[in-house]
Amino acid sequence: MAIYYIVLIGVLNQTGFAGGRVVVSLYALDLGASQFAVGVIVALYSLCPLLVSVAIGKFADRVSLRTPILVGSVGMIGLLLLPLLFPGLAVLYIMGIALGFVHQLFGIPLEAAVGGIGGPEKRARNYALLTMGWSIANFLGPLIAGFSIDYMGHLRVFPLLAAIITVPTLILWFMPKLFPVSSGHHKRESHASVMDLWRTPDLRVTFLAGGIIGSAQDLFQFYFPIYGHALGLSASAIGTILGMVAAAAFAIRAFVPLLLRKFKESDVLLYSIIVSAMAYTLLPFFASPYALAAIASVLGLGVGCAQPMVMSLIYVLAPAGRTAEALGLYRTVRSASHVVVPIVFGSMGSAFGFAPVFLSNSALLGVSAHLMRKAHLPGKS
Repeated sequence: MAIYYIVLIGVLNQTGFAGGRVVVSLYALDLGASQFAVGVIVALYSLCPLLVSVAIGKFADRVSLRTPILVGSVGMIGLLLLPLLFPGLAVLYIMGIALGFVHQLFGIPLEAAVGGIGGPEKRARNYALLTMGWSIANFLGPLIAGFSIDYMGHLRVFPLLAAIITVPTLILWFMPKLFPVSSGHHKRESHASVMDLWRTPDLRVTFLAGGIIGSAQDLFQFYFPIYGHALGLSASAIGTILGMVAAAAFAIRAFVPLLLRKFKESDVLLYSIIVSAMAYTLLPFFASPYALAAIASVLGLGVGCAQPMVMSLIYVLAPAGRTAEALGLYRTVRSASHVVVPIVFGSMGSAFGFAPVFLSNSALLGVSAHLMRKAHLPGKS
């Protein structure tokens, strides 16, 4: 029963965060920010995770997982209320940095806790359930944000999203025994360095592959509002198309246990990367909202399969008692790409247009698929 409460907490918190990212991007554009400026704001979401994710993971391996998760939720509520007190572009830069930090403070311990519930035979199912929850949240967040902006205006959406996150915060407060004391599934090795994790070939390839496909998903969340805005799509249409990625990811994750009966985890990850690359190749050639929604659904199928596979592989490959630390290092790799990708692709879009942005990301995914083919991950067929 604990896994369902944890997924519910994750869904509600991520709904507020995902909706917040959309509102921040569209609010910045409404204030007259350039593509480059929006790219900088989105990149700031990953600056703190880049610097502190490993430290958060180490901390979570040693304390009650509830503590950082609760602090992260409360922090997110406070930050989403800042634009009401200080409207304008400057506060969005501050929010980008701080929201990135509290989101990791929430997410890393949550993901570490999920892998140990119910034993090894439940691990893939648990991560499928959690990522299905992320899909629901990533569908609802942009959808709520898009329609709310059209009917309420940008500033009024921020307290609405903060109110959603209040619910999981209350669950965390009134159910203190929901989470285990720590995330370690074995006794921790002494004098271990984080670089030992990076030097492990299987872990390194998993980190890189997961980081690239994760950045592909986040690039779409960042760049599609700009693309849709340029095409003249309404905020509701943009939010709906963004939500299609999450809806498709949710649908495919329901079949993850079935897929794993026929394919190995590493093979599913490889095929997911290839499907995502195909979606990015198609994007610049279509302007119809219906075609874009269909392509977004294909992208959702790819990234939807990838995330639970990456987390499950990291849980298996992580050394004794270092699950959250390994997940923290994975988030550091993802954050590094998130810092670079919005700025680089935002600049590229300003200089050369939209097509090079999408096609370059497709090529990057192709490189990731090549790395996966050369690797020898557990269970590789």
